[in-house]
Amino acid sequence: MKNRIEKLRNEKGIRQEELARELGVSRQTISSLENGRYNPSIGLAHKVAVFFGLTIEDVFIFEEE
Repeated sequence: MKNRIEKLRNEKGIRQEELARELGVSRQTISSLENGRYNPSIGLAHKVAVFFGLTIEDVFIFEEE
């Protein structure tokens, strides 16, 4: 699953560490999300979307395989 987290984070001018702290996860989790190595739980996906004031679908790109 792809996502727009890095782009959104950069637009907001915050570092991975800051986003991680706001979401209650590690910086490594943010890095893994941004690089597509980790698919978040629905709870974390919701937290990310709420943080950026978007819907889950606006942040995460679901691609059928």
